[in-house]
Amino acid sequence: MFVPQAGYDRAITVFSPDGRLFQVEYALETVKRGTISIGMITSDGVLLAAEEQIDKFQDENFSRKLFVLDDNIGAALSGYVPDGRVLIDYSREICQNHRLVYDECATVEYVARRISDIKQAFTQQAGVRPFGVSIIFGGVDLDKIPKIFVTDPSGSYVKYFLAAIGNKSDAALSFLAKYYTNKITLEEAKMLAAAAIKRTSISEKQIKIRFLEVPIKTMKARLYTIEESCIYLKKAEQKYR
Repeated sequence: MFVPQAGYDRAITVFSPDGRLFQVEYALETVKRGTISIGMITSDGVLLAAEEQIDKFQDENFSRKLFVLDDNIGAALSGYVPDGRVLIDYSREICQNHRLVYDECATVEYVARRISDIKQAFTQQAGVRPFGVSIIFGGVDLDKIPKIFVTDPSGSYVKYFLAAIGNKSDAALSFLAKYYTNKITLEEAKMLAAAAIKRTSISEKQIKIRFLEVPIKTMKARLYTIEESCIYLKKAEQKYR
């Protein structure tokens, strides 16, 4: 049953007869195996949320899935975390260079597009493989409008109001869609995101979540601690029974 595929899943630059790049599809499957991350535009800013898997004796203050890129931009990833770490470094360099050249912060779309260009290049070069990670870029631009863009291993990027990536992302979006409106506040969004993560978590341990928010008022990204974020799990239980 695997014969038609056999000659086309070993090289990243070769299309199969039915127009598929198997290595890109494998990378997309890697994203689906990662723990869930959520991005949400609210009436007063942008919220990014992620389920964090914390091992025994691991420092909870060290985030593996949520990152501040610049004052006004944050990122959440899902998939193969080492690939994501490299792309986060690229993202920060892009933000820094933009400030040096233009003396202002980069836009969310500019960073997402540049990272998507890098991802796309790794789908058409021999001797490399695609990045096995999707990233939600969220932030507030100088126009005071919150924005979210999602990039995937193929190199595409899409603008969203509400996004979820990782394991059971479809189920999370179905739950979020029941309660999400464009009038939701950051505080309400934290409870909604916590409820969605709890309902879709595959962890057998105590669930750990983390938030990153960028309020419109301050345009300053803030990364929450695990302890601060997990408070909203209890609030979510009371609100979303």
